[in-house]
Amino acid sequence: MQVHTLVTPRWLVPIQPMTVLEGHGLALDQGRITAIAPPDALADIEAVEHIDLPDHVLMPGLVNAHTHAAMSLMRGIADDLPLLEWLEQHIWPTEGRFASESFVRDGTRLAMLEMLLGGTTCFADMYFFPDGIAQAADAAGIRAVVGMILIDFPTAWAKDASEYLSKGLAVQDATRDMPLVTTMFAPHAPYTVSDAPLERVRTLSDELDRPVQMHVHETAFEVEEAFRATGQRPLQRLDALGLLKPGFMGVHMTALNDDEITLCAQRGVSVVHCPESNMKLASGQCRVDDLLAQGVNIALGTDGAASNNDLDMFGEMRSAAMLAKLTHQRATAFSAEQALRAATLGGARALALDETIGSLEPGKSADMIAVSLRQPNTWPVHHVVSQLVYACGREQVTDVWVAGQRVVEHRNVRTLDAEQIMNRAAHWAQRMQEPA
Repeated sequence: MQVHTLVTPRWLVPIQPMTVLEGHGLALDQGRITAIAPPDALADIEAVEHIDLPDHVLMPGLVNAHTHAAMSLMRGIADDLPLLEWLEQHIWPTEGRFASESFVRDGTRLAMLEMLLGGTTCFADMYFFPDGIAQAADAAGIRAVVGMILIDFPTAWAKDASEYLSKGLAVQDATRDMPLVTTMFAPHAPYTVSDAPLERVRTLSDELDRPVQMHVHETAFEVEEAFRATGQRPLQRLDALGLLKPGFMGVHMTALNDDEITLCAQRGVSVVHCPESNMKLASGQCRVDDLLAQGVNIALGTDGAASNNDLDMFGEMRSAAMLAKLTHQRATAFSAEQALRAATLGGARALALDETIGSLEPGKSADMIAVSLRQPNTWPVHHVVSQLVYACGREQVTDVWVAGQRVVEHRNVRTLDAEQIMNRAAHWAQRMQEPA
């Protein structure tokens, strides 16, 4: 077999199946995985490039299924506050002052630099100026699912629901020639989007076969207020509108009762769990183990850096596993294998990309990362997956491939100018410190 690149790590974790292969090689050509070869078959592969990784795990790239990437520029501006105060008194006013195409572009580049260095090869984003986000991702060589944001009230991006949708559809058209960029509908939340625009989203998502992502049941207070005002819990309302279906992603979902967990399973929705953001804002605890028990697909997201405060998917895996054990009072809840699957194939499935990414299988895109385990905190290695979830840090990611392109080589991001990005971030920080 003749291929362009052969990668030979010490360990290979394909995710599907969830196993650890030792001494195997991965062959890729024209951006796709052509073979995963056992040790005795490696001599039959002729490669233009051979990359040997004797102390590394090769695994699928991490999928950050929920971000607000540009909010990296707001990291740390309003910490240790409850959600509504954080939003209404700090985040929304800051966005009102600064949200612009250049702000979003610079913030997204900073986020992508952080994510690539941390092993994230795909992110789903919900923010203003999604056209700029798409262009930035395309240039950086990272896979992105860009949200066609929808809110009832005016912002710098659009003045009303109709304009949000028309501009979003223009973004959908503009990304057709971007091989790494797809789109999703992104109505912000039940309390910020009314019924008529949501019905339009349901129709458009069916017509265009695009997923829908929405903050839902983020706090018990949100659910209580909705019930008090309408007599319906938010999930009931969304189901009545026809939105709960395969391709729908409920983000956060910390306030679910047993019937709602069953409803999610029946409708085939995915849940995007953001444990660190939920903990930091005291939003609540997602019942991930109960959801998994009923067959609900779980993905992981960091949320924005203004509420996390990083975009570290290794940290998110660890937090998700630990928090689930505390929430369910069971040490077996949300195992290391389940957390790793959620951060890879679970995210890909939620974003309708599981035929392309999320696992290392012949025919899939070569979106993958190399993680060095020969470090004091991950050595010796008794159980590879446990080390990845419970002990590994994102700084142990040495190399990253997206669609077969080596975008990070020996911790050097080849597609982004780190110094320029950091300087632009400092510029925005200085502006934010100036009086309004």
